[in-house]
Amino acid sequence: MIEFEHKLPSMNIDGKHNGTYNNYELGLPCIMTTEDPKLGIFLHTLRNNIYNDRSLIFIDGKILKCNKNWIRDHVHIMKASRHWEYDLKSFLNFIIDTQRSDGQYYELIKQYDDYHWKMVDDDCRIMYPEDNLSLVRLELEADIEYLVVEGATYFYRTTGDDVWLDRVLPKLEKGIEYLTSHNKRWSKEYGLVKRPFTIDTWDFEYDCDGKYDKAHDRRIKENSLMSIMHGDNSGVYQAMNQLAFLNRRLGNVKKAMEWEKRAEKIKENMLKHLWNGKFFIHQLHLGHNGADKLEAYRLSLSNTYDINRGVTDADQSASIIGEYLSRKEKTDCFAEWFSIDPPYENFNNHKAGRYVNGAISPFTAGELAKAAFNNGFEEYGWDIITRIMKLVERDGTIYFLYNTDSMPQPEGGPSAWGAASIVSAVDEGLAGIIDEGVNYDEIFFSPKFPVTYYKELRYVTGYEVSNAMVDVRFILKDNGMRYDVISPAKKITAHILLPKSKECTKIVVNGNTTQFATTRIRNSIFVDFSVYPHSGEKVSIEILF
Repeated sequence: MIEFEHKLPSMNIDGKHNGTYNNYELGLPCIMTTEDPKLGIFLHTLRNNIYNDRSLIFIDGKILKCNKNWIRDHVHIMKASRHWEYDLKSFLNFIIDTQRSDGQYYELIKQYDDYHWKMVDDDCRIMYPEDNLSLVRLELEADIEYLVVEGATYFYRTTGDDVWLDRVLPKLEKGIEYLTSHNKRWSKEYGLVKRPFTIDTWDFEYDCDGKYDKAHDRRIKENSLMSIMHGDNSGVYQAMNQLAFLNRRLGNVKKAMEWEKRAEKIKENMLKHLWNGKFFIHQLHLGHNGADKLEAYRLSLSNTYDINRGVTDADQSASIIGEYLSRKEKTDCFAEWFSIDPPYENFNNHKAGRYVNGAISPFTAGELAKAAFNNGFEEYGWDIITRIMKLVERDGTIYFLYNTDSMPQPEGGPSAWGAASIVSAVDEGLAGIIDEGVNYDEIFFSPKFPVTYYKELRYVTGYEVSNAMVDVRFILKDNGMRYDVISPAKKITAHILLPKSKECTKIVVNGNTTQFATTRIRNSIFVDFSVYPHSGEKVSIEILF
């Protein structure tokens, strides 16, 4: 039998510092190891960064908790904050409940003396004079409707609140129906979502002729240069599959199947029109020539999201990751986590290398790391995490964007967005704990700890709001490795990475020999089996070499 050797958390083991004085590295998610506290402190720093962006909005007699006051940022940050936040729905509910009659959502709340409400026409804003606030939809944005579905799915998984889901599900579906039918949003010719020509998912247009101030204009006009961006469509693909999941939770099996069928059509159209054989092109321009002749070669940040939203198969995922690895070797930048590569010479007064026109982004890094962990590039995923750790150790925090020489660009957006993507990469990639039901009642368990230098550790994740916890203990020895898992799960689907050059001869679960299959993803070998514990029962897994 493989035995654990140390108690965790500890401050010192064998004379070596491996924990903090007051255990401030502990939280959800967190890690404790026998080697050092570096990864635990790193996660703590990222959580602090996200906490610091937490704020309140006082509007229409309501108190809304947000992070930030844009639903886009708020949902992206929910990838991490759902683990510890107690108010996950006030801002989300406000956006859902103020939905326009045609299905469009508003996205941001700003003060009157901020300029955002002036960027759009009356039909894209609601004014709250008593509160000195405006609720605005930047019309050219094409990601809001699918992000609201993503946020609602995060919230539902943390609570399993069927009454709430039954109330909001028709509104969620109406939003996706709007996005995939309105003539401002949908290309009938290509069967894909469109938007004005922007950098990836950003909210400012390319100004080809300098005739009007696009820096302060977010309308869709008759002369807007329209394009199809792959990330909008992978977002819709994910949202449709999430709507299928949510419908099944309420027993709507037929409707779930319809959403899945529509999702497959989106994927089919993406691969037909946007895939260049290696990755998804930045923009497919509709009736105009764009800014230059590099669009088919231009790699934009949403390629990493495309993988994690499930659009790509194993070969396509490997191709995108391989493209990042290839450019890593060729680039003059300190890292390959491009917002876009190559940048435009000038995009609406943003010169090459500045802002999202070529700056290096932690949110790309986090999504890329998660994709690497889950697609047979586990060592590359760990390499990305360790490089980001060094940046955070250097600066004491994480920034929204970095110059190509690694110095921070403090302006431009919420650093919590990148922090959340990295927390998620550790949680769902390195630790490999994915909630496939609600409150972790079904878990996909695919830890990659053997690619780190840690030989013994404890990893904890879960949802504070519902007191759901997954507690994992790991040890790696010459003759095998052991995972002990305590969770609410009634089903654990295990897909566990073996260390390099090791073969599994036997698996013992709670003292009983268990049948398993072996699968290969690129050069990585996994053992696959399922466990059906009683909720809260400890599952002890021994994998013998």
